This record gives sequence, structure tokens and C-alpha cells, in this order.
Amino acid sequence: MFTMNRRLFLQQTSLLGAGAIFSGPGALAEMASGAASLSPLVDAPRFTRAMRWAQLAFVENDPKRFDPDFWLGYFKSVKADGALLSAGGVVAFYPTNVPLHHRSDWLGNTDPLDQMIKGCRKMNMSVVLRTDPHATRQDMFDAHPDYIAVTVDGKPRRHWANPELWVTCGYGPYNMEFMTQVHREIMERYQPDGIFSNRWAGHGICYCEHCKSSFKNTTGLDLPKSEQRLDPVYQKWEAWRKDRLREVWFKWDEEIRKHNPAARFIPNGYPDRMETGKYADFFFADQQARRGVIPPWSNAMGAKELRAGLGMKPIINIFSVGVEEEFRWKDSVQSNAEIRIWVAEGVANGMRPCFVKFGAYIYDKRWMKTIEELYQRYARSEAYLRNVAPMARIGMVYSEQTNQKYGGKPWQEKSNEHALGMYHALVEDSLPFEMVNDKLLDAEHLRPFKLLILPNIAALSTAQCQQLKDFVSSGGSILATFETSLYDEEGKARADFGLTDMFGVSADAGVEGPMRNSYIRIKSETHHPIIEGLEDSYKIVNTVYRVKVRPADDHFPSPVTLIPTYPDLPMEDVYPRTEETSERLVYLRETGRGRIAYIPGDLDRSFWQMLSTDHSLLLRNTIRWTLGEEPQVKVQTPGLIDVAVWRQERSMTVHLVNLTNPMMMKGPFRNLLPVKASVQITSPGEVKAVRLLMSNTTPAYKKEGMVVHLEIAEIADHEIIALDLA
Repeated sequence: MFTMNRRLFLQQTSLLGAGAIFSGPGALAEMASGAASLSPLVDAPRFTRAMRWAQLAFVENDPKRFDPDFWLGYFKSVKADGALLSAGGVVAFYPTNVPLHHRSDWLGNTDPLDQMIKGCRKMNMSVVLRTDPHATRQDMFDAHPDYIAVTVDGKPRRHWANPELWVTCGYGPYNMEFMTQVHREIMERYQPDGIFSNRWAGHGICYCEHCKSSFKNTTGLDLPKSEQRLDPVYQKWEAWRKDRLREVWFKWDEEIRKHNPAARFIPNGYPDRMETGKYADFFFADQQARRGVIPPWSNAMGAKELRAGLGMKPIINIFSVGVEEEFRWKDSVQSNAEIRIWVAEGVANGMRPCFVKFGAYIYDKRWMKTIEELYQRYARSEAYLRNVAPMARIGMVYSEQTNQKYGGKPWQEKSNEHALGMYHALVEDSLPFEMVNDKLLDAEHLRPFKLLILPNIAALSTAQCQQLKDFVSSGGSILATFETSLYDEEGKARADFGLTDMFGVSADAGVEGPMRNSYIRIKSETHHPIIEGLEDSYKIVNTVYRVKVRPADDHFPSPVTLIPTYPDLPMEDVYPRTEETSERLVYLRETGRGRIAYIPGDLDRSFWQMLSTDHSLLLRNTIRWTLGEEPQVKVQTPGLIDVAVWRQERSMTVHLVNLTNPMMMKGPFRNLLPVKASVQITSPGEVKAVRLLMSNTTPAYKKEGMVVHLEIAEIADHEIIALDLA
């Protein structure tokens, strides 16, 4: 099972690939013809109603030692209404009749899977069964050596964690033939609501005979020898891989529906977000826990990116009760504070929680009461968690094509950190916002937003640039940084910005940097809002890189300008050679009802790398100036609060997640540090009542027209303000 690890965090392109989807029910006709797309969903499966999920990931010796009644009792106590249970693949946890499908050596004559399914059904829980096709045993190798993945040097691939096993090829007959039999048997026996496959999508390039011949027949090329992201042959392999996985997905889905038309196959790791987003009606986001230097809001970022493609379809957040660090202590337990804050970020951002316990034998009970308390609180507030739409007016664009096609130059390294820095600045300012998929920049998808932020969205097509211009023409505002629109959708450099008319500047003489000992001159005499709080500073740290630009005219304000690099050694020579320049470092324009801010430096990435408070303040001020309207929610607090705003059928909710903690940037949280907050909310209608759902209290509040003011005495991890609307 994929975890929310450092690689996923530092390379946000793979977040959706770590999840799983349910395809729409109209797909079968197109599956039979091998069509590249699915028909849209008609009737949502019944399990989309489940709000609190429990995953029990069996290990092979569980059948001899685990107590099904205990787990069923725990599911009931936590008010879980969905169950995800391991069934087969690497190990069969039921008496399988499929040849070479390894039955647990501890199974005997029992069928614990059947007992768990029947118990869950008695509690009216949705049931999804899990398979894992990624590894197999020696008897399968002996019978079908062509089922096994092959390394670049032509050797069958041993499993990296368990050398007794072999890694299977995800693109050939093991999945197409053997696992189809397994899924058929599971559906015939147990009729689950779906089958979720973990690690089914292969593990990099496979050089088996099936892959070599298929890739050659499709492209006329030999398989690439390495996984260099910008290698054209590797990019062709990525496209071929997606086609092969789609074929496997459709075949399994068709087989599953033969036995239960309402059921779905759930492919964990399908690599195309737009295809899954367009046709999925359900998604498992396998974002299990923090790892390394990952802030808790990374769980929220994953949710927002997924929702940008899937819309308001249910997204289930699989989270681990154990530690998910590099060396994978699967029987470990996280601190309760860490579990609570991770789950809070997911729920606040529209995901439905699903705890996963690896192994049914419990060595450490400390997590159990925490999950029970969390799930019971969310069950009590379920009506207010059935969101209809987010209400944020700020959208931050993310770009898969930039992640895939842009790079190769020194200043383009760690390009994902532009988004991380911008995201962190928004969280520091307690501004509610959503993520926007760069493939969905049409008027319908952009209608909710007043401001779009483009953190170095470098690769944009001409059509995408026009959509952004249309957004501004309709009254929207844009904040963009660095090389945004300097490349087309294939990653080819343009002679000038695709948005040069919007920015009011042209690219001129490349990129400067890394700039040592360079500064941003603060011109306090301009009294411009973007330098509020910096007036007493003559200069602040500059960015590391900047695009050299030439303005179309001289009508831009000049609140911040460049102080060029000067020596930083020897100490006697550390003084500026040029005290002043007229080179602006932020270009600000007002156009109709909208505003444009273009920052030629990598201010967002520099902020993420240095976490300079001055960079944060300059970014936040620029965001608020460009937005040009009051945010729906204002939070005054001595701490750090992440804010999300939602609309339900008859209510509005404001989620406040308390990130105030010395371990915020490097986990785990040891404990929770409560803060108080003063909150101002602009509601979309007449407010009938206000409640605090997590503390289950009714606060004192004051109404001024459509604005509600209230004080919250204590936020430990998560508070939800619910406003009932007339």
C-alpha cells in the first residue's frame, strides 16, 4: 500500500496515483471495444453513503489468532459504516479454489473473511474487499516464469522487502489472466460492493518479453533504459503504461459487474487524474501519515488536488494508526496527537476517514480510544459533513503537465516547491482556498473563484492561456510567479510569456541566479498594501532566482525593487555597490474588476526553502491585494489555524484545524496545544443558529447583517463552526 511519503510530498505529481477510484457503470460497452474513455456515472453505488471507514489489512498468520467478534464489536463502537477487508492476491484469506492462489498456511478449514463480511452486513456496513497482485511465490514462478517482472539487466525481479517472493509484471498476463480468476471467485462467493487492488499498477519499467514486444509493437521503439522524466522515450512508455493499465482496469471491472452490477473495481494507482476524475464516482486516497519534513497540511493538499479532478464525489482518506517512516515499522503506533491532527486535516478538507490497521493482532492499544472518540464526534456531526460544495474564493492552480514536461535547467530544480511555499503562505494567513486542475480552466470550473494563483505554472498551452485571459476579462484576478507560461504544454520554451499581455511585461535575457547576498528594497514611502508590516525595513532577503523582464510601460507602482548581488566576503567588502535600482520585483496592475500581480522571482520557492517571515508577509500581502475583496472568514488567533469553508444543503460550516505546535514542520505532534480564536464569517444567507460541533456547544455570537462574529475559547485539534441557514 502506498503511503504519503517524502517522495510523494516532494513530487506532487503522484498524489492521485496513490489513490483508487470507482468507475462509472456505463463503461462496459466501451470496455468491450477497448475504447479509451468511460461513460459517465448514472446511479451511484450504495457504498458512496458510507462516511467512516475501517480497514483491516490481514497478515498471513491472522486466521489462527485474531478474534472476528472483537473487531466487529470495535467497528460498531466507532460507528464505522464502511469496511475494507483483505481477501486475496499475495495471500488468500478464504478457501480459494484458484490454482496457485496461495492460501494462508494458517487458514485450516476456516473462512474468517466470510465471518467478517457477514458481521459487517448485519450492521448495514458497506463492504469492499482488497486484493494485492504485486508479488507471488516460487510455485507461481516455476509454473509461469513469464508472469514475473524483469530488471533492466534481464533478471527476474526478487521482492525488495521479502526475498522469498517475486515481483509480478503489472502489464501482462499475471494481471490479465490470473488475477481475473481471483476477482471472479471473490465476486461469486462474497458479492462485495467493490474490489480494491493495492499495488496493481506495476513498479517501474518491466523488461519481460510481454512488455518488450508490446511496447515495440505500439511505438516501434525499445523500452527506455532508465526513468528519466524528460526522456521522450520514457514519456512514450508512460503513455503505453497508462493504456495497458486501462485495459487491465476495464477487464477486471467488467468481470466484477457480471456478478454484481452495482459493484466496481477500484484500481489503486491509475496514472491519469483527468480520466479518473471525469469518470470516477468514488476514490480511496491512500495518504496514510507524515514522513520526514512534511507538515500536516499535506493531507489537505492531497484532498484538494484530488477534488480538483473528481469534484464532489466521495474521497476516502486511508490513514495509518502506525508510523509511516522510511523503514516501515508496520506494527508501530503513532502518537494520539499526531493521528488526530492528520485526520482533522483530511476531514476539514472534505475527505471521509478510513483507519487502517496492519495485522489483526493488537500489540499496542493506545490508538483505539483516539479513533473511537474521533469517529463518534464525526458521526454526531454527520449531517454537517455531507458537503455540497466548497465556498473558497481563492483557487491555487496545480499542473501535471508542468510537473511532467518542465525542467532540466538549474533554476528549474525542485519546481514543486513553488506550490509548497505558496500553500504554506495561504495556511499561515488562515485563508480558505481550493486547488484547481490546469486542465479544467474553463469558465464553469473557474466560476466560484475571484483569485487564481499560479505558482510557477510554467507549461501552459495557448488555449489554457486564453482561458486565463477570459477569466480576467470576466472580473477575475491572477497572481503568478517566476516562469509561468514561458513554456507550452509540451515543455518547449516560448520566446515570450504566453500571458505577456496580462502581465504587462516581456521576458528579457533569461533567468538570473542563484543570487547571493541580493535584497528586496522596501519603499515605505509608497504606502502600498503589499508592504504592510515591512515599512520599518529598508531591505529584506531577495529570492534565489528571478526571470529578467522588460515592462511594456512605466505605469506600474514600485513598492519593492531590486538591490543587486554584492560580495559577502571578505567582511570588509560586504557593502552594496548599487544602493538603488528601478527594477521592480513585483508587477501590479488593475484591469476592470480584476487585479494582476506578477512576481518574476521564485518568491514562493524561496519562502519554502528559507521560511523567511518577510517572504511570508510579502506573499500574503500580495495575495490579499490581488484578491481585492474581504475573505469569507477572518480568524484572529495567537496560533496557526488552517481554515476550510463548506456549504451543505441547509447549512454552512467553517473548519478550523489548530496547527499550533513546535512539531508542525517535523512530526510527530507530541501533544496538542489549544488556542483561542476570534472568528468573523460572512454567510450566504440568513443565519438561524450557530453551533460548535466538535466541542458540542452553542457559542455566544453577534450578527451584523450577513456577518457573524464569535469567540472560541479553545481549539485543541479541530473545531467545526456550523451555521444553520434559513
